[in-house]
Amino acid sequence: MKINWVQKLTSRKFWAAIVAVITSVCVIFGVEDITMEQVAALVIAVGALIAYILGEGFVDAANVQKSEDKTDEGN
Repeated sequence: MKINWVQKLTSRKFWAAIVAVITSVCVIFGVEDITMEQVAALVIAVGALIAYILGEGFVDAANVQKSEDKTDEGN
């Protein structure tokens, strides 16, 4: 079974689950509330950045493919 990491990394549910796990671990170890909030915010920001980069990559790849297809039709 192959994991589609691109799909996982662009999923909001995946990042919400990561934040939930990290927050739970912070609670277990008695981390202060403000630190947990900062860690959660950092994970969400990184997740959003990764999702944006991958999403734009897909759009760019699709545009390149369309351009190549149009060029091939012209020959």
